[in-house]
Amino acid sequence: MASSPRATGSSVVPRPGGRTGRIRRQVLDAVRAELVEHGYDALTVDTVAARAGVHRTTVYRRWRDVGGLLADVFDTAGDDTWRPPDTGSLLGDLLALNDEVLAALTERPPATMALIAASFRSEEAARALGRFWEDRYARCEPVVRRAVARGEVPAGTRARPLLISATAPLYHRLVLMRVPAEPGLAALAARSAVLAASAGAFTAPEPGDT
Repeated sequence: MASSPRATGSSVVPRPGGRTGRIRRQVLDAVRAELVEHGYDALTVDTVAARAGVHRTTVYRRWRDVGGLLADVFDTAGDDTWRPPDTGSLLGDLLALNDEVLAALTERPPATMALIAASFRSEEAARALGRFWEDRYARCEPVVRRAVARGEVPAGTRARPLLISATAPLYHRLVLMRVPAEPGLAALAARSAVLAASAGAFTAPEPGDT
């Protein structure tokens, strides 16, 4: 949701200026470009340094290895001011979220898909992606709180299971199955989540919860 582990647009918080900030931007932009063009197996500190136009020792000193580079890409993606849309209804909010997810997963060049794929190959990148999702789910909790306040869903509706239910079909089809999303999938997933939430599907604790 909100979409992509790649910070873009006017919501990005300016990174530190000066030489340090410039080098970091050059290096992380090079990581993304190399990953999209050549894939994870060809991603090395040396290729990133060459593309960024910085000395390899600079990259080794700050990021150590490919895992460190990927982790910083994910961590930097969270340095923005993005907040979930407020359309006035739960369905509208989830439709807007799914539109953002779909746009991120189908963008060209496929930077988001390349980064997600890389997280399956690097433990450090996977942990960083986990931090990214934790942050995004926390930012999206107001969507559900607003729906409870409006009486659209029962009190006690848990935000994360509802949000996962609304977005998971897109990730399942596009990321796991690697096939195009059928027309209307984003809307269908959002509507199904709203129907389930309004029926109280997300109020009961999960097995093992205390």
